[in-house]
Amino acid sequence: MEDKMKILVVDDEERIRRLLKMYLEREGYEVTEAEDGITALQLGVDFHFDCILLDVMMPGMDGMEVCEGIREKKNTPIIMLTAKGEEANRVQGFELGTDDYIVKPFSPREVILRVKALLRRTNSATLVNPEPRAKDVLVFPHLTIDNDAHRVTADGVEVSLTPKEYELLHFLAKTPDKVFDRENLLKEVWQYEFFGDLRTVDTHVKRLREKLNKVSEPAAKMIVTVWGVGYKFEVVQ
Repeated sequence: MEDKMKILVVDDEERIRRLLKMYLEREGYEVTEAEDGITALQLGVDFHFDCILLDVMMPGMDGMEVCEGIREKKNTPIIMLTAKGEEANRVQGFELGTDDYIVKPFSPREVILRVKALLRRTNSATLVNPEPRAKDVLVFPHLTIDNDAHRVTADGVEVSLTPKEYELLHFLAKTPDKVFDRENLLKEVWQYEFFGDLRTVDTHVKRLREKLNKVSEPAAKMIVTVWGVGYKFEVVQ
């Protein structure tokens, strides 16, 4: 029997933790709770979780600080839960490496759907491929994307990306020179609409370029801004 996927639920309101735990356990997930940011950070760094549901507004260490601390060590998928619906707060979360963002009040069923969608897109990264040779690989000068292993290398150095950063890079790289506007990227990569949240794409592109640039400037330059339209992947020699 396969091990259950593990979810960390972080919220200082017991009512919300209990509600989410009930719905998640009904779907077969194993749930761990944390009621404050310090505990959440320790658990998130020290133990393996397939996904973290993370409240923003908490006493002491807030969710943004927790997310930043976890991202320094791991790329665990993170979904922010918060009453802050303003665009600036959502963008801050994405800049810190959040994979999704749900504004309170929310439907528990919506949270379950978001968790399932995120795990479905990242699950293949945890599977062991028995084949010694990858079947789904994009190879460019300075950059290789192994989709079987969800692994990106730039000039021979592995680049650690969050699930969303990886998906965005892979989506663009599949069709070099094709320009995608921000609305299209939100629909294709995020699978649903962020109403008015076009800066979500910009913040992920910025983080992606920064990570690539640390090991390979030519690889970073492959993600090209088409001013007034969106972005494209352009192969450089």
